[in-house]
Amino acid sequence: MSMRNVLTDVARVGPFFAVSADPAEGVDPTWRPLAELGTSSALAARVDHVGRVLSEQAGAPVAERVAASIAVQGLAARFLSAPLAAAALHGVLPGLDPATLHWRVSMTGPWPLWSADPERVRPAAGLPALVAEIAEPLVEAAAALVPVSRKVLWGNVGSSVAGAERVLAGDRPPAALRTAELAAAVLDHPLLAATGMRRPPAPPDTGWTFRRRSCCLYYRIPGGGTCGDCVLGGRVPGGRALSPG
Repeated sequence: MSMRNVLTDVARVGPFFAVSADPAEGVDPTWRPLAELGTSSALAARVDHVGRVLSEQAGAPVAERVAASIAVQGLAARFLSAPLAAAALHGVLPGLDPATLHWRVSMTGPWPLWSADPERVRPAAGLPALVAEIAEPLVEAAAALVPVSRKVLWGNVGSSVAGAERVLAGDRPPAALRTAELAAAVLDHPLLAATGMRRPPAPPDTGWTFRRRSCCLYYRIPGGGTCGDCVLGGRVPGGRALSPG
């Protein structure tokens, strides 16, 4: 199967797994290399956008560090979900790294992603390396932009990996155990190993259930609560599911 077909199949899992491999996208100048994200104004604009959306939903101002945290969680989910799915479902990693992955600003929903060279293949065993290649620059850029704890930001990355594992395992049950194994390897990366614990699985999880050691700060939004994997657990009333920015 070609890598373009792999990405087409992966995109069927859901919007956070979608990466375009259409070569015609190369003529669109609005696509920006992933490597530029930390040095451009786009990340600040995304944090502002997420803050406005959350404030409108809550009917009250949302702190910038909360918006930054939620924005990073959403971006991490976008950047890491498709590689996990490609490795779990097809045993390959298409060109989904800073050398080939591009993003485009969108004011509605997750940012679209496009790979300029999806046919460049890496072994599936190289999946954990994307934590340093993709997530670390994002975390450092966000921490430099807004006074938000790196522990929170890295917890968001770990949570996004666990969330992708849960969605993918639910969508493709025959690959559930392989998905859990690969996601566990990613979570064992030194940058993520302290972000949470893998406990015996609770439905609908397969293999393990992730409990993070930090909070994404969603509970600080008026009317907000905690996510299912939050360290605060039932200590904050009004828990609710989080749809990342």
